[in-house]
Amino acid sequence: MIVALYARVSTVKQAEKDLSIPDQIGQMREWCERHGHSVATVYTEAGASATDDRRPIFQQMISEACVSPPPFDAVMVHSLSRFFRDSFGFTLYERKLKKIGVKLISITQQTSEDPSGMIARKFFNIMDEYQSLENAKHTLRAMQENARRGFFNGSTPPFGYKTEEVEVHGNKGKKKRLVIDTAEAGVVKKLFALYVNGHNGQSLGMSGIASLLNRQGITFRGRPWSNGRVNALLANPVYVGDYYFNKKNAKTRQKKPRPEWVSVKVPPIIDERGYIKAQKRRESRHPAIVNPKVVSSPTLLTGLLKCGICGAGMTLATGKGGRYRYYKCSTRIKKGVGCHSGNVRMETIDRLVLHSLSDKVFTLSRVKLMLDELKKRQRNARASQTGHLEILRRELDSIQRSTDRLFEAVEKGMLPLDNSLSERSHKLQSRRQAVLAEIAGIKREKEIPQQLLSSSNLQTFCQALKARLLDGKSGFGKGYLKLLVDEIRLEGKEVRMRGSYASIVQAVALKDLGTPEGVPRSMHAWLPGQDSNLQPSG
Repeated sequence: MIVALYARVSTVKQAEKDLSIPDQIGQMREWCERHGHSVATVYTEAGASATDDRRPIFQQMISEACVSPPPFDAVMVHSLSRFFRDSFGFTLYERKLKKIGVKLISITQQTSEDPSGMIARKFFNIMDEYQSLENAKHTLRAMQENARRGFFNGSTPPFGYKTEEVEVHGNKGKKKRLVIDTAEAGVVKKLFALYVNGHNGQSLGMSGIASLLNRQGITFRGRPWSNGRVNALLANPVYVGDYYFNKKNAKTRQKKPRPEWVSVKVPPIIDERGYIKAQKRRESRHPAIVNPKVVSSPTLLTGLLKCGICGAGMTLATGKGGRYRYYKCSTRIKKGVGCHSGNVRMETIDRLVLHSLSDKVFTLSRVKLMLDELKKRQRNARASQTGHLEILRRELDSIQRSTDRLFEAVEKGMLPLDNSLSERSHKLQSRRQAVLAEIAGIKREKEIPQQLLSSSNLQTFCQALKARLLDGKSGFGKGYLKLLVDEIRLEGKEVRMRGSYASIVQAVALKDLGTPEGVPRSMHAWLPGQDSNLQPSG
């Protein structure tokens, strides 16, 4: 019989420091000599788990075995666990080999070809799978404890960090800790600064930052920056010292329940204030909150300007080879007919909107009037808010009781501490956080802080906002326009703008007018109905 030998170990470290693969091959060659078999080829695989088929050498062996006629009569392994540790995968690939006339032989777990032999092989395989699962469970538990002690389990550290080996008293070998990589940490700081503060007076998003870093020859460990890499780095809490182990399932890559995460404190690269600013800006530019066109388009009114006749959005159109730029109803662009609204010069309408807002809407007297109106509405709505607060507080008490009962049942041994319990606990905690956030929001809205209404504060706000709106270079004018205005409608020669009172409070409360830090959602309009903002209210 002509056979192919297959030898495997689970990790590269085993292959480098262990004699397992040479020993497997040596024993199989001796077995072949005693039984008169000749060896056609040898397949060796280091650093590959047998719990799945994501093994290049294994797949090469199966592929070459499936040639007609097959180049060998049998695949030989030291034990069946070297071939597969998953019962389903084992059965699938054993049947595939049998179908083409290739046997699977184990020199340490020999079985007959009759039904009893088939049952014995299945039993061996199930025991191998069980052992693999048990080993994985104990390994994960050890890695979790390693993480709790502040050590790093991974192979590749997050960008901005490197691993440092340390001696640990009472342990064989060395442990790894995450420490700051000075060169990469400089890039992390630069990236956060670009996102929060812009570059040369220009506001930058993910794409702009990636392009700038690539132009400057700054790479992500030898690879170019992409929007996804920039976004992942900005969202990673490791840069304020919070690294989490065991967040995802190693096989499925699905996120695990929060109680299963293990927090590892690492040295921070970014201060918490800067990180929070970046997160607020990311949230304000999220596609679920604001139209991506409003964020990415260099055109000032894209996503805000609507046709007063058909209600469709108005978008950029050009004429004379790009010399002239217009806003044009998108219905007319797509269909050619269906709306008889005319084009309007982009420069004219941009200037009209910005100057109307800065000179006639966001003046000291007008802003104070709108905030007074919001206070009046809040007083009228206080009764319903109080009732809603009481409902939320009762729900909070109910969640706390449910959580207490859950943990009491675990302590008394009535419930097992398994994945379903962790998931249930996570859902309760998530709902608790949501209720607390809603309570806090209602409390914030119940009363406008008195210091915000002071004449000096409002005067400072109006002056700074005017400077931002009329600054055509930085891009912050568009940011504040998005923050303060919900919709702009063009009806002939008349422009109507609508925004929210609460968005004004949010803008007044911002300490740093260089960074728009939030987007209002469904709030009371500062211009409801059909009134025009082009003239100040009497």
